[in-house]
Amino acid sequence: QVQLVESGGGLVQAGGSLRLSCAASGSISRINVMGWYRQAPGKQRELVATIRSGGTTTYADSVKGRFTISRDNAKNTVYLQMNSLKPEDTAVYYCNAQATITYYWGQGTQVTVSS
Repeated sequence: QVQLVESGGGLVQAGGSLRLSCAASGSISRINVMGWYRQAPGKQRELVATIRSGGTTTYADSVKGRFTISRDNAKNTVYLQMNSLKPEDTAVYYCNAQATITYYWGQGTQVTVSS
């Protein structure tokens, strides 16, 4: 089992920045990919960014150049630095960990960007 705890959400004005954190615990040695997803009201959950154990990253086109995913292996923590935030970035952001064929999710953290 893997447990994920997110933090760092909040309310910010358009153009501002936030950093989300996701601390992993449990069977973390089995994790090969970690990432962030988001779900806006009335919409499906969508991929934001992922980072593999070797450091390879991927991003949704909508956040490329604005968001950066990183990890601190010593702290078992993944970060999402979000810059130049837009109102359309408003959503609940979920941390995700993939261990073999199992997906684990955090409880989610709300990000609200005001115009």
